[in-house]
Amino acid sequence: MSSEGSIETTGESVEEAISKGLVELGGVAPTDVIVEVLEEPSRGMFGLGARPARVRLQLFRTPAASTPTSVSAPVPVAASAPVAVSNPSRDKQEQEEAFTAEVDEDEGISLLEDMQEITDDALLDEDVRVAKVVLGELLDKMEILRPVIIIRRAIKVEDGDGNPWLLDITGPNLNALIGRRGETLNALQYITRLISSRELQHRANIVVDAAGYKAKRSRMLHDLALRMADQATRTKRTVALEPMPPYERRIVHMALRSRADVQTKSVGEGNSRKVTIVPR
Repeated sequence: MSSEGSIETTGESVEEAISKGLVELGGVAPTDVIVEVLEEPSRGMFGLGARPARVRLQLFRTPAASTPTSVSAPVPVAASAPVAVSNPSRDKQEQEEAFTAEVDEDEGISLLEDMQEITDDALLDEDVRVAKVVLGELLDKMEILRPVIIIRRAIKVEDGDGNPWLLDITGPNLNALIGRRGETLNALQYITRLISSRELQHRANIVVDAAGYKAKRSRMLHDLALRMADQATRTKRTVALEPMPPYERRIVHMALRSRADVQTKSVGEGNSRKVTIVPR
């Protein structure tokens, strides 16, 4: 279904639906549209009741030609945050939440470790250079006053590809940028990654934070996971945590993966998906 400058598309994942819509609008860039997620994908139960992702793309300007080295005017995140694109498909969620020995310890995990500010430009790779430019332009379009982007990375880096760059935004009055339970901040991170990955032609391993919000919440969730695990083993009952977005559930999984007395599982659908801690 479409109208002038607007189109609805479906796909197995939100990203696939967006890609189809961009093609149907004439091959426009992600920065030429505002994306509204109408329905998250669902695999259903035993293949029954499955439904695809459904999105609406609204063309908000006439696309202009751009070169791979320039970043065009980005999506105005502040205006579209209530309907911003967020969660990936269930298969991706389950892969990211895995807490077995073969887990890929990437996004969010290093936020639990000591982070080191990187001030030497020679230590920055292309990914973080491009992402910083993209994020700066997004903040400018959002009219965030006097933002400063501080670049950090985990001090202990065993695998460069598995340790994301952390772009921490500092400045006055950042509550609106963070949003309710970090929803606006997550939308900003998604769009920063989307544009950066398009410029780089590969996935940009970037985490966007504001005033240390994600780092503080990561430590809080880590401590909460330990307390709830102790409660589960003491009472010999399963403990269910509150619904959380994927990266927060992963923090809980990783915090308890080395404990032999409990195991963690994600249960529920969509925004109601949460972690349960089960005593062994």
